[in-house]
Amino acid sequence: MCARRDGLRLAYRHRLGKGPTIVFLPGYMSDMEGTKAVMLDAWAAHSGRAMLRLDYAGCGASEGAFEDGTLTSWQDDARFLIDRFAGRDMVLVGSSMGGWIALLLACDLGPRVKALVGIAAAPDFTQWGFTDAQKAVIRDSGRLVEDTDYGDQPSVTTRAFWESGQASLLLDKPIPIACPVRLLHGQSDPDVPWQTALRIAERVSSADVQTILIKDGDHRLSRPEDLALLIAIISALN
Repeated sequence: MCARRDGLRLAYRHRLGKGPTIVFLPGYMSDMEGTKAVMLDAWAAHSGRAMLRLDYAGCGASEGAFEDGTLTSWQDDARFLIDRFAGRDMVLVGSSMGGWIALLLACDLGPRVKALVGIAAAPDFTQWGFTDAQKAVIRDSGRLVEDTDYGDQPSVTTRAFWESGQASLLLDKPIPIACPVRLLHGQSDPDVPWQTALRIAERVSSADVQTILIKDGDHRLSRPEDLALLIAIISALN
């Protein structure tokens, strides 16, 4: 655990090794013990690669309340741990919302980011991921509670989170990222349209951008063949 400036402690797992540190950024209501994060860490151990996994405040083993988190505060949590443990160079790997955070961090960190990998990356989902009726509930009630297929607890979206997302939109302008970018997306993803990967590719400034569409892939992309593809892509970047 590592204490933030306000004393709240964040959970992380840091593995020393060679090469740019692989930093895994989980999705919404996910954590560093998810299938992709654990598999990637095992590969890093086998390959002697440096890796950092982390839990945002209120998620996984980190202290704090989930509903106190926003996109901006979780980006800050990731940056806090990156600055302490990731070293000078890194490869950002972001899943779903973590892909949004990875893009934001890459804009801030500049040349420290040697490559970025998005897995069903979901930038701007506060803009396109809710109906007008759902947005009205968030604005009027302060929170939207919905059932989800990705956990035992209902999904909660707070007004603070939604507003922070709206203040961090990326797809309406060029995204100043110069490093290699790889975007994996399942065309059977029921949550994040696969066309989002094409929009990211169009907006990112880098000329070295590849979009890999998996025709029968879902949102998680956690099947053995999906994980093997992820490892192959990261291996080829280093």
